[in-house]
Amino acid sequence: MTDLGVEKKRVRTGRKAIWVAIVTIIAWLAIGGFSGQAFSKISNVQENDNSAFLPQNAESTQASKITVKFSAQDSNVLPTLLLLVGDINPQTNAERFAAVNTFAAELGQKVLPESGKPLSTYFAPGIPLQAIPAPDGKAALINVQLNTDVAAENINNEPALPLIVEFIREEMKKSFESQSIESYVTGPGGIFADLFDAFGSIDTTLLRTTLIVVAIILILVYRSPILWVIPLFTAGTALGLGTMIVYYLAKNNVIDLNGQTQGILDVLVLGAATDYALLLISRYREELHHHESRFEAMRIALRGVVEPIVASGTTVIAGLMVLLLSDLSSNRGLGPVGSIGIASAMLAALTLLPALLVLCGRWIFWPKVPRFDDVDEKLSGIWSKVGSLVDRRPKPIWITTAVVLIIFAGLSTTLKSDGLSQTEAFTSRTDSVVGLEKLGEHFPSGEGSPVEIIVNQADIATVSAAVKTLPNVAQVAPLFAKDPVTQQPTSEVLIVDGKALLYATLSVAPDSKEARESIPVIREAVKKIDSSILVGGQSAVNYDIDESSRRDNRVIIPIVLILIAIILGLLLRSVFAAGLLLVTVVLSFLATLGVCALVFEYVFGFAGTDASFPLFAFVFLVALGIDYNIFLMTRVREEAQKIGTRAGMIKGLTVTGGVITSAGVVLAATFGVLGVLPLVFLAEIGFAVAFGVLLDTIVVRSLLVPALVRVIGPKIWWPSKLKDMAN
Repeated sequence: MTDLGVEKKRVRTGRKAIWVAIVTIIAWLAIGGFSGQAFSKISNVQENDNSAFLPQNAESTQASKITVKFSAQDSNVLPTLLLLVGDINPQTNAERFAAVNTFAAELGQKVLPESGKPLSTYFAPGIPLQAIPAPDGKAALINVQLNTDVAAENINNEPALPLIVEFIREEMKKSFESQSIESYVTGPGGIFADLFDAFGSIDTTLLRTTLIVVAIILILVYRSPILWVIPLFTAGTALGLGTMIVYYLAKNNVIDLNGQTQGILDVLVLGAATDYALLLISRYREELHHHESRFEAMRIALRGVVEPIVASGTTVIAGLMVLLLSDLSSNRGLGPVGSIGIASAMLAALTLLPALLVLCGRWIFWPKVPRFDDVDEKLSGIWSKVGSLVDRRPKPIWITTAVVLIIFAGLSTTLKSDGLSQTEAFTSRTDSVVGLEKLGEHFPSGEGSPVEIIVNQADIATVSAAVKTLPNVAQVAPLFAKDPVTQQPTSEVLIVDGKALLYATLSVAPDSKEARESIPVIREAVKKIDSSILVGGQSAVNYDIDESSRRDNRVIIPIVLILIAIILGLLLRSVFAAGLLLVTVVLSFLATLGVCALVFEYVFGFAGTDASFPLFAFVFLVALGIDYNIFLMTRVREEAQKIGTRAGMIKGLTVTGGVITSAGVVLAATFGVLGVLPLVFLAEIGFAVAFGVLLDTIVVRSLLVPALVRVIGPKIWWPSKLKDMAN
């Protein structure tokens, strides 16, 4: 073919590529237009009630189905405790105690401004409000039973519960602050309201902070006033697509979504999409030095990165989807939610990003525009020095790094993962947290959230006597029937279908570790009397959640390891390499847990971690951590076929060092942003993933793995034919 014919073909190819790019961009812009509405509405489809996450066979779940029959209403109630602290002794200050009772009686008549409805609309019917004096005369308690169905509604696209609780807090302050009486709204209702407020900032604070952090890192990486916009726009568009899909699935009850899952979705998509973008842009820039046509450069770049990106995304998706085996619906929800996010990130990185880059041309890299000069700029700089160091001293490097990781891994056994109380769940001292502490100073700590025991009518006295003798039990009393006219309790025990409901008030906080540990003791004692007795209530829910989390750890973690090993084996065509990479990532994970044990206790001052923390940390760290080894080893395998394994290892490390480290910094920063939310669980997950990812990129992927491969040589590819090639 003549030069003129080659030139015409190049022009036709260029025009076709331009049109494909334009159509692709328009399609993504259309998706962005549709997805915009989901951003503002997704918090409305969250489910943040722990009891709703339990499996149907959990004892507390079975108990809750029966306890509702003892209420006048058809649905569960949400105890919301109004605590007043001060001189409210009915014996010595009857006038002040009467004022508290008047406030309680009139509370339901007050109108919530946002809805224009009286508060009684949101209260469980047939339950009169009255003040309960503390035994020491220094506090009074009003137990407001919110109707959970009504309180879970939205008012002007905002959750009703925090609006109701905040309004009650303001009314209490107006009524009692001048009398030197402290007021708090606590109990499950107050705590859930504060959780809603914390999760509400996901849509604003978390997302805005994440975008700012990613933008700053991209500007520093590219040193370009323009280029950073493209990967950030791609990541934002991917998040829009993922959020839209998740919103409609959650709205139609196909998946479960809670606040922490939504927060993880945001940082996961933005981090992963930016990582994929960094990988593609780096390879594209490299190929622009070798090809005059930017279309040809993009074609080759895509061919080089599509396999590692798809393998990386598939690995993360596989790890996340195993969460569908979880007993807890909140964990099961994270599986498809995270997988949808990762799939959206991959799709955007492999379609929208190439289209934007090709349409813009080389100038987008200004001021350092890559020229067609056949220069490989990555073979110089800091990563060439790191590669040279690994090449000269591989054995000391892998032994030193492995020993350090093993030492930190040994500390992982000191991590406290036996659950957090609700007062320990916040990084700041919210009104409900302080109120719960004050409640324990003046009332039995379990007041308002007793253990619920469902017994046969004939066993009331026997069970009551047995439970009263148990540790941490302050008192046991049956639920009494009410006078149909006055709605006041009578002396007659309420019997429904031949069963009675006993309330065991604990002397410890109902959400504390001690309360959770009391549940199996109570269950063992009552089942000796009758094996059909059920023990429920909030403390039992918390205990059952912890037990389900521990079961998930035992079942899910081994399955994730097997799946990742299979994917790595197929990708690298090597059993040896897959096993080696998996061992290094697991070692990195355990070392991260060891560091977390030290940092959480001695730096952050956290009481411990949620029982599900090890599982979440494992899924993210192993699935995401293996990504960087995939990016590295796929390039090493490509180079090994040309120049041999040992030389290919050093070149692979050199040419991927900058981009993989940048990707690790981006992902670490995005997860680190979870710390801006006032929730201990998300702060801990954020730190664990951020530290673990940096450990993987800086130590494991940069030093340990390259040094091991350098020592092992071609045998690393066993059993593929590549193992027989020369070094």
